[in-house]
Amino acid sequence: MAYVIGSACVDIMDRSCMEECPVDCIYEGERKLYINPVECIDCGACETACPEQAITVDRLADPEFRADNRRFFEEPLSGRTTPLGTPGGATALGPVGADTEFVSAL
Repeated sequence: MAYVIGSACVDIMDRSCMEECPVDCIYEGERKLYINPVECIDCGACETACPEQAITVDRLADPEFRADNRRFFEEPLSGRTTPLGTPGGATALGPVGADTEFVSAL
């Protein structure tokens, strides 16, 4: 995983990072955005675009948010029977409308 979106994004979702991402790997949950670790190319465009400074390189990210970011793609979310996995682009998928249990509990 190249980048992780942390707590500063919860209930803010400015979406500037989504506009800057050249590979469309930032997905919209209900209260937070998530970066797909498989699709991310580690370019850093999202980090510099975020006015909330919510995005950081994975090795420096809060371990809870690093693990939670993976869960968003690897485990079924509320109302879904299968995990998102690697959809191949956030624009085609659109807003997911659900968050992980961790973010929902914040």
